[in-house]
Amino acid sequence: MSATQSIDPIAVARATAAPPPVRFFNKDRLQSIGLPLLGGVGFVLFWALASATVAPTLPSPMRTWDVSRPYIVEPFAKRGELDQGILRFTWYSLERVIKGYTLAIIIGAPLGALLGSSKLFRRAFDPIIQVLRPVSPLAWLPLGFVLFEKPEPAAFFTIAMCSMWPTVLNTALAVASVPDDYMNVAKVLKLSKWTTLRKVILPGAMPMMFTGFRLSLGIAWLVIVAAEMLTGSPGVGGFLWQEYNALIYEHIILCILVIGLIGYLLDSLMGMVQRRLV
Repeated sequence: MSATQSIDPIAVARATAAPPPVRFFNKDRLQSIGLPLLGGVGFVLFWALASATVAPTLPSPMRTWDVSRPYIVEPFAKRGELDQGILRFTWYSLERVIKGYTLAIIIGAPLGALLGSSKLFRRAFDPIIQVLRPVSPLAWLPLGFVLFEKPEPAAFFTIAMCSMWPTVLNTALAVASVPDDYMNVAKVLKLSKWTTLRKVILPGAMPMMFTGFRLSLGIAWLVIVAAEMLTGSPGVGGFLWQEYNALIYEHIILCILVIGLIGYLLDSLMGMVQRRLV
């Protein structure tokens, strides 16, 4: 350094200063852990207050824990067809959901792609889809019994028919929203239809399609509860309906909490997959 150059004391201080200490419990981490914990405590307190005042038939949190403890501490026990651990019931329900959801994706994604890529197909079948889309699972399940004459296939059919519509609509919108410039480049390069689908359409449409997949999974989990309640199949929904008939309200609350927790975990898992692949 020449004698005419000046030394910046601020730059020297920054260069020689020790790096800031790494804190495990920083502000963001405390908020991400502490605020949900605070919300959970508030929910339990509100539940306990409601059961002690305005809703005396509602079991308190402590009462719910005492009555439901065998199903929680032995989550995979099997004492009878509808007397099993809560995680065993959950596994039965998840198996049905996976099968019905897979069927929904297999049918819904190609159907949505056709709707998004073909104006003639969309004009012919979009009214039918709009009519079938709002039909309740309580209506699809009896038709499933008529078609398959067994509760398990009827449940798969009901899950697929109720949960595939978000995939159909989001896929159709995603495919239709692929920029025309991309399609024109594919035509100039004389790409085959399969190559255009794989290299041009799917990469552009995949983010919106995954949103449909995620919504469909949530609906599939909702529908399985109704399907099991009506068929009496072993699962979270079947257990909930049995305990309602037996007037064991503590187990009803247990099932509601498990249904909500599993739904949250499924949505979080799909979110992780979406962030990694899209």
